[in-house]
Amino acid sequence: MGVALIPEQVEISGIKINKDLSKGPYFVDGKDTLAKLWKLRCKNSKEKIAHREKKYGIWSSYSWNEFYDNSRLIGLALLSMGFKRGEVVSILSEDSKEWIYTDLAVQSVGGITSGVYPTDSARQLVYLVNDSDTQFLFLENDEQLDKYLSVFDQMPKLKKVIVYEKDGLIDFDDPRVMFLTDLYEVGKIELEKKSGIFEKEIEAGKSEDTSILIYTSGTTGEPKGVEITGNNIMFSISAGGRSLPVFDNDEQLCFLPLCHILERLISVFQPIGAGSVINFAESSETVFDNLQEVSPTIFTAVPRVWERIYSRVSIMTGEATPFGRWAFKKALAAGMNKIKAEDENRTIPLSYFFWDFVLLKNIRRMLGMDNLRRGTTGAAPISPELLTWFRAIGVKIFEGYGMSESAGLISLNYEGNHKNGSVGSVIPGAMLRIGADNEIQYKGGNCFKGYWRKTEKTDETFTSDGWMKTGDIGLIDDNGFLTITGRMKDIIITAGGKNVTPSELENRLKFSPYISDTILIGDGRKFISCLVMIDQENVEKFAQDQKIPFSDFASLCAAPEIIELISNIIDDVNRDFARVEQIKKFRLIDILLTAEDDELTATMKLKRGFVEEKHKTLIDEMYL
Repeated sequence: MGVALIPEQVEISGIKINKDLSKGPYFVDGKDTLAKLWKLRCKNSKEKIAHREKKYGIWSSYSWNEFYDNSRLIGLALLSMGFKRGEVVSILSEDSKEWIYTDLAVQSVGGITSGVYPTDSARQLVYLVNDSDTQFLFLENDEQLDKYLSVFDQMPKLKKVIVYEKDGLIDFDDPRVMFLTDLYEVGKIELEKKSGIFEKEIEAGKSEDTSILIYTSGTTGEPKGVEITGNNIMFSISAGGRSLPVFDNDEQLCFLPLCHILERLISVFQPIGAGSVINFAESSETVFDNLQEVSPTIFTAVPRVWERIYSRVSIMTGEATPFGRWAFKKALAAGMNKIKAEDENRTIPLSYFFWDFVLLKNIRRMLGMDNLRRGTTGAAPISPELLTWFRAIGVKIFEGYGMSESAGLISLNYEGNHKNGSVGSVIPGAMLRIGADNEIQYKGGNCFKGYWRKTEKTDETFTSDGWMKTGDIGLIDDNGFLTITGRMKDIIITAGGKNVTPSELENRLKFSPYISDTILIGDGRKFISCLVMIDQENVEKFAQDQKIPFSDFASLCAAPEIIELISNIIDDVNRDFARVEQIKKFRLIDILLTAEDDELTATMKLKRGFVEEKHKTLIDEMYL
């Protein structure tokens, strides 16, 4: 097979991409796979900073040369240990430079990278390793090693396990396990023996080959491995870069799991496309501190993180002096007036610039957003009111929409083309339509190759004329903006036969600083009810201010005053909805949920089915 001819190119933000994105193959700066593009970036950028990582309280920088050299050693070592093109390597680790070193090493030698969430159980690890026929497993530390050792006999096809960190494992010895430092040594020997082999493997890569596996959350059955090809990745880089460009001087913060397609797109694909800098957060718990330290130009987060930032500001303003609260109210009002003026193409009132100078810019600095060029959000619905609030304080957030099956992108809002409450318009070179039962259907160069070894499931995902069925319902307005109204499987049909889409009401409730998440209940029932997860920080502050006694989270949820607080919020929201959609009863979930719990995905979305099953008693008592 000959080398594909490069289609006509156009330069966007300093990067050359296909002029016509409606057909492939897709090239970025003359390269048709991520590995080839990465090799080019490393060659041209050399000692420029590729990423930073914080260890022992100090931020350290690492160059594109170091990125290339370390990945090359890993790739060569894997080849020497019998790794073959088309095989799978799994990574079980928090985000780190080693994660992306391994990812690019595997893709460079023709392999497929599959991520395993650090919060996954040992049982889930067994399933993912065996389902993908993983040959080599990379682990972060002793904690993840213990997880593997508890079930190693259930993964017979694994050839070797490689551990990134040696802390706590100095005297550990097991023939099945080696450390990354030792793997590097194997790679160095291979480099001396076989110069140029790694580069030849990169050039042998084909755009139609599967590059990564992204496993679905498995809320409705066993997880499915989504096959993403090199062509899919290059399309997403190209289409995303046209609408939301990334420049080589941009700084980003990586904190969502790299197993997830959103963070993979933001922190691996696009930075390689643009040659920009990624900063790895210490953990998901330190993201707000790291945000202040890094002060990125681009920040991508899921709605729950944006909601937590809003809650932090709410707490801060609530604790301010009466004058401080007055000043913030005036500044926010000035921000709202600015939005109105912009939307009406009027001159921005001078009062906004005053309040921005004396207060709003200080709030952005406190949040680590003083250098922010744009924020983006995805992976779950976000309240339009929340986006407006952020815009009022001077933080532009653009909502987008995508799936694992679309390599992270379907539609985007962007500067000069956005509509609050929508998820934007379809990305360049792709198409959207509304199919049967108002299902959103998509066609583009990033539509996945298929589900790993599940041909029947793949066939079910596409229509007879080749459109990918998203499972989401929505509408497209006359200007091409897509609004998602719900998930097909989440539609509530009451006992009276009324259809209720829960997402709009749930999002309205979550705009309250006292509510972290909600789930509407009512399928097959005589009325709509609701499970509520309160925002711990804000509700505790409310309880302290009101001198409401509580000893722990459960007692806080049981306090009559807190129940009344949430009831009043629900009553306020109910007024804007038809009677059939209104919440008649509710209960508070009195345990704190984390990503380690089955009820939450790694991107902090509630798994409706798991929540309903676990809290069945709470639900049933509302219908007695």
